[in-house]
Amino acid sequence: MNETAGNSGSGNLPNTMYRRFEGMREYEALIEEMIPQTQQVIRVFDRRLSRDWNRSERIELLRQLLRKARENRLYIILHDCSKLAMEQPRLLELARQFGPACVIRETQKQAKKAYDPFVLFDGSHYLHRFHYDHLRASQGLHDVVGNCQLLERFEQIAEYSGPPIALGAAGL
Repeated sequence: MNETAGNSGSGNLPNTMYRRFEGMREYEALIEEMIPQTQQVIRVFDRRLSRDWNRSERIELLRQLLRKARENRLYIILHDCSKLAMEQPRLLELARQFGPACVIRETQKQAKKAYDPFVLFDGSHYLHRFHYDHLRASQGLHDVVGNCQLLERFEQIAEYSGPPIALGAAGL
């Protein structure tokens, strides 16, 4: 683990923290730790979601976030949505329950080359895996600059993603 504190000269908050780590267990545990700290929006980009996104505990944390305020949102963009119905039924039910507050989209051909999954929590916290085939990752806390860079990347990926997946009876 490599940990550094930010400085105000970089445009970041004085309490900025950045650290690297390895391992999916830690990555998934940090997601669970960060969800309750989120005030308004979570953005997820990945090739496909791990089974942890279907765990009842995580779904309940997400439900609490979305119930906190009408403005709260969960945005998910994936390269592969083909197994969502089979592997993520709780998440899909959450998306049905909260409608436009919980949006899942699939990338189109132009965005399929993106290879670095990440989760953004509000405007200053994030988890970032450097490649979906590897376990190396980083965590940024109070890192407005790093979050902003990943937010720009998320918006670029969203630009080349399809519409929200259909969640009605005829959809997934």
